Amino acid sequence: MAEPEQPSTARMIDFWLGGTHHYPVDVAAARAFEGAYGPCAAIFQDLRAFLGRAVAAMAGAGVDGFLVFGAGLPTRGNVHEVATSATVLYTDVDPVTVRLGQQILAGSDRAGYGYGDATDIGTVDPAQLHRFVPGWGRRPVGVVFLGLAAFLDDDTLARTLDELYEAAAPGSFLAVDFDSEELAAYPEALAMMGPQFRMRAPAAFAPLLGRWTPTADGIVPVSRWRPVGEPAAVPDAFHGGLATKPAG
Repeated sequence: MAEPEQPSTARMIDFWLGGTHHYPVDVAAARAFEGAYGPCAAIFQDLRAFLGRAVAAMAGAGVDGFLVFGAGLPTRGNVHEVATSATVLYTDVDPVTVRLGQQILAGSDRAGYGYGDATDIGTVDPAQLHRFVPGWGRRPVGVVFLGLAAFLDDDTLARTLDELYEAAAPGSFLAVDFDSEELAAYPEALAMMGPQFRMRAPAAFAPLLGRWTPTADGIVPVSRWRPVGEPAAVPDAFHGGLATKPAG
């Protein structure tokens, strides 16, 4: 694939995670953001570790099919690398990311990648959904919704999560994260996030889940969500957790 002219958040995160699927334009953007805020690698590695623990928890509860929105690149400990017996459909709205994801997963029979807008589940290809998330709407699945809430206003986010709740079968799980007010002290970095970016106070997180019921862990800084050993010593930039659609 030809080198893109514009940086991509997905590829910037790949850079911070130590991956290989990024370009000089992404590294330059990542370095510029670090110049305005500070080192990001540890924060995004901590967020990816949270994803791994959340996926492992869902798989441990019997989930063997996952639908991932805003998936970024399917590498560096992403869902199918954690839930090694599950099938996974990754989706994104960025066509370059989708194409790169499809290249990465070209040899996989457990994971696929396609276009999908979380705010309109009808944009997900039904054939891909049937293949990689069999039983969608009829048996419990894991919905991964990371990196998206900060780019949706409250009404859109609440509607989106409610539509996903309605579509998912009882017993399904939602892995979700929210951006805290960490960047409020870094106006140059905040400006780089664009006008759609929304920070929220922690008290706002749980109410936005609507009918989804958080597990007993709550919505907490991701480093403190079921940590293995001592929580990572990183800023509380992201809060997250698991929520369920109760069975029965």
